[in-house]
Amino acid sequence: MTTTGVLVIGAGPAGIAAATAAAENGCAVIVLDDNVAAGGQIWREATIEETGSSQRRNPQERRAMERLQRSGAELLAGRCVFSAEASGTVQTSHETSSGTLVEQFRFEYLILATGARERFLPFPGWTLPGVFGAGGLQALVKGGYPVGGKRVVIAGTGPLLLAVAAHLAQDGAVVSRIVEQAPLGQLAPFAASLWAHPAKLAQGARHRATLWKTSYRTGCWVVEAIAERSGHSLSAVRVTDGTRVWTEPCDLLASGYHFVPNTEIAALLGCKFRGTFVQIDEVQRTSLPNVFCAGEPTGIAGLEAAMVQGEIAGLACAGIGSALLQKRAAAERAFGESMEKAFALRRELRSLPRPDTIVCRCEDVTFGSLQGYTGWTDAKLQTRCGMGPCQGRICGPAAEFLLGWGPISVRQPLFPVPLQAFCFQDERVENNKMNEPTEEKA
Repeated sequence: MTTTGVLVIGAGPAGIAAATAAAENGCAVIVLDDNVAAGGQIWREATIEETGSSQRRNPQERRAMERLQRSGAELLAGRCVFSAEASGTVQTSHETSSGTLVEQFRFEYLILATGARERFLPFPGWTLPGVFGAGGLQALVKGGYPVGGKRVVIAGTGPLLLAVAAHLAQDGAVVSRIVEQAPLGQLAPFAASLWAHPAKLAQGARHRATLWKTSYRTGCWVVEAIAERSGHSLSAVRVTDGTRVWTEPCDLLASGYHFVPNTEIAALLGCKFRGTFVQIDEVQRTSLPNVFCAGEPTGIAGLEAAMVQGEIAGLACAGIGSALLQKRAAAERAFGESMEKAFALRRELRSLPRPDTIVCRCEDVTFGSLQGYTGWTDAKLQTRCGMGPCQGRICGPAAEFLLGWGPISVRQPLFPVPLQAFCFQDERVENNKMNEPTEEKA
């Protein structure tokens, strides 16, 4: 059991900001993250093999990392949180050379900065080799996956599409088309609001300048991924604007429909929710007095929102408030709400899957086999949908959109943990007891 004043779960921008603020103001801070390094998905570092250097960080990221290191907060990477209790304990699994190790952490204050994941919607051919999540393909490229010279179509919805396309183009991919499902009339008010956010406007302009040769089509969506022959990789996608259908040849498809917040730990702890997001007050405190939440679990609003919310939460754990930061956070939340409206999913996407289209990839459950069930419990009992290794993280949001099912229930362990980890833990504890010195009675 390791005890700390402030425990931060998640080492993305929100978690880094929270840990830094708390540690700089006298708190003992431990940060847990399941990745091998801090940064989260947005600041995932490129590998040495790809760049020739591990230092391809932007100035904002570099400053945040350096400040975190100076603050004295302790970062423990490779820790996957699978259990949490509001009474003040968290359990993690950690891969070591001897096997999986279970560790326990006791906290006075807990800050949840667990980020978000991509939403995937199933369509015919989405399981073909060559079809990726938009953010997933970007992460693979940062890890060394070669895309030089390959024809790529980027499809789905949200600002991530443009960012991923620009990154792939810089790595040599031929981005032939960006396909955004939201219609232009729905996007126009959001685009106009960017004038009030100069940094975001400049970033979008830089991405578009990188992609000046690439067609950006709004009000369009992919209806099918095609392989030349059965068992072969992707060769083209079919795209529609609701009126006509055409084929786009490509080697890779990156598809993603905005984000889903990672709120499983908050739900397990018993935090109250506002819709699909964790309910917070002005200092990022949840309905539990010693639990705070920052970043995407409170609302999808982007990098700046995550960082300012993280700083507010870290300061609150140190007993410090900031009206200026709270005002900035409110402005960023308003931006996030306008973004949600701009990229709201159109109803036509509900008709994408055919009866034989796989919805639950872990258990090979098709869309047709889910028809007639009233919800998750009924479907689980009959089809095992949502009972695979991902625990419904992929098929859950898809089924919620396609079938109107409520959120999937959350139970511990949040992630699969091998039984051997607990046996190894017990064995180590017993060995430690045997090696403890005993006091002789006087």
